[in-house]
Amino acid sequence: MTQNPFVGTWRLISLEYRRADGQVSYPFGRDFVGYIMYNEDGYMSVAIMSGNRPKFASGDFRGGTTEEKVAAADTYVSYCGKYKVQGDKVIHNIEVSFFPNWSGVDQFRFFEFEEDRLSLSTPPFLAASIQQTAHLIWERV
Repeated sequence: MTQNPFVGTWRLISLEYRRADGQVSYPFGRDFVGYIMYNEDGYMSVAIMSGNRPKFASGDFRGGTTEEKVAAADTYVSYCGKYKVQGDKVIHNIEVSFFPNWSGVDQFRFFEFEEDRLSLSTPPFLAASIQQTAHLIWERV
């Protein structure tokens, strides 16, 4: 068994954005699905989406109207790459990302473990033109 407490698969159980003024929002609604995986070989992957996303009218994988594609993009985030732990931060060295601006970028998350739960939070970032932080709670699968 590994000594690295990150290693494994984690299911998302809580996700909220917090603004400096204390306002809280739920970017993927309250019905979301997400998993983050950390491997012993130093790679990680994460995918999060809103629950009950509307299906495209066409069954074409590369099809969809502009509106369908925008709705799909607004309700999904995913990235993967290497990770390392430094102090109270886990650093995700993103190699592949749905959001193109994150490819080739390091993103760090503050972390805390409590029993079978992993809390990750971000430094302030711009989302929907508002500076905010993300707070995610994951449960070991």
